[in-house]
Amino acid sequence: MTFEKNSTASTKLELLFHADETFSISNEGLRTGNKHAIYEKGVYKFRKDDGYAKNFAKQWKQFQTEQYDHINGTSLSRDRIADATKWNLEDMRGDLILEAGCGAGRFTRILAESGANLVSFDYSSAVEVSQHMNGSFGNVSFFQADILNMPFKDNLFDRVFCYGVLQHTPDPYKSLDALIKKLKPGGWISTDIYPRDFKLRPSKSKYFWRWLTTRMDQEKLMALLEWYIPRWFPYDTRIKKHPILRKYLGSIIPCWNYSHTNLPREDLIRWAVMDTFDALAPKYDKPAMKSQFFRWFKKLGLEEIEVRRGSNGIIGNGKKPRAFDQVGPKSTNSP
Repeated sequence: MTFEKNSTASTKLELLFHADETFSISNEGLRTGNKHAIYEKGVYKFRKDDGYAKNFAKQWKQFQTEQYDHINGTSLSRDRIADATKWNLEDMRGDLILEAGCGAGRFTRILAESGANLVSFDYSSAVEVSQHMNGSFGNVSFFQADILNMPFKDNLFDRVFCYGVLQHTPDPYKSLDALIKKLKPGGWISTDIYPRDFKLRPSKSKYFWRWLTTRMDQEKLMALLEWYIPRWFPYDTRIKKHPILRKYLGSIIPCWNYSHTNLPREDLIRWAVMDTFDALAPKYDKPAMKSQFFRWFKKLGLEEIEVRRGSNGIIGNGKKPRAFDQVGPKSTNSP
């Protein structure tokens, strides 16, 4: 099953939506029930603006290619998927996968290359970048939609993939609940969330500054980072290599430093600007404790749950029971 926009796309796309809703498609877009999406730049847009995620639209339109493995010469994206999900990409051909929060599409490409049928969406117009980069794959459809108001029918997808997203939504628990509803019984979900703990980490430096940076004009914030990061980066690299300075000074001065990778210096600077902006600009940054994240998975009715630390926070993997209709989640209120 593919979802290309062609003469047979109406039938294929229709399978994503509720059968009891009126469905129609044209060159201008599609309509399902009372929801309407315009078709623009290869994307079906159920949203008309960037809303609370305008920072991500800006970020990914400025840094379109930095995180793509085949461009930066690393395997960072592929390795992160393999390590975090434990999915065998070779066994995913033909699976129907929902990717929530695609951004510029670094993971979209890896999932598309597996041969899976991929439905990829983002809250913001950053999805246009992913479509531009990955639109040549005939097994991917692109949407702009709200994770808390997805147009797709429930109990549909073999797998749900959502990385770097939950903490940036108004309610991470409700967002997770919404994703699980789209997963079919027997299907797998893999997601992550920023950690909430009492440890000093360089990634916590943002919390000293977000009270200010989230109120700044985003153009000015980006300009400040583009001026400051190249000058500070050599000192930051030395600090991050010192165990004591890293823990204390590195946890106050924000600079996302990837000098531990084999990226060339020019890329290291751009990644530092990109991810420091990523940390300081979002409206929402709502981390969770590891035990809390586990309780969410448990309360929402999943089984074979795995919750552990990962490279970008806390990873959560789980399976929707085949008898989910009988079991179901215990509550939609956050524990």
